[in-house]
Amino acid sequence: MRRWIAPPNLFLPSNSVHSHDNEPVTLRRDVEAIMVPAGIPVTLREGKTGFITQALGGSFTVYFEGNLFRIAGKDADALGKEVVIGPELPPNATDEDVKQLVWDQMRTCYDPEIPINIVELGLVYTCEINRTPEGDRVADIKMTLTAPGCGMGEVLVQDVKDKVEMVPTVTRADVELVFDPPWNQSMMSDAARLQTGMM
Repeated sequence: MRRWIAPPNLFLPSNSVHSHDNEPVTLRRDVEAIMVPAGIPVTLREGKTGFITQALGGSFTVYFEGNLFRIAGKDADALGKEVVIGPELPPNATDEDVKQLVWDQMRTCYDPEIPINIVELGLVYTCEINRTPEGDRVADIKMTLTAPGCGMGEVLVQDVKDKVEMVPTVTRADVELVFDPPWNQSMMSDAARLQTGMM
């Protein structure tokens, strides 16, 4: 896939709508990012100045030159932040322990434009822990999007896959994007509806 290279740093005016609400940031090195909501991979250059608009679940949404970008937690150092340490399981963990940790990991996945995790949004329909014939654990997950045409769909699916595969003893996460039933606001948790003012 061809990558778009962001142009050299341009100054973001002080009257920007994002300047007073969010944390200013200057990139400390070149970093790979995803343009939001288009889902286009880009390279942001060292020295670029902007704002962190959301820092949830170990990933960051940043505002540069009129656009939003998602930067993965593994690249937190480019923003001057600490890289998040992965999850841990107690010795002799059961499948139920693993399943709970998988759900916890999915609660660290956020739509870059919505400050509510995908579990509370009701985007995860099912999560099962299965065993391969060799005894390895596989997480089978079915999830959806708030809108079928969302450009960030594959990015969110990959985020879930990456974070679930960080769970010790899970050798693979199979994440399937489904649209039946279609998502609607009633699938949100009470906490999510309260947070968005729907309750």
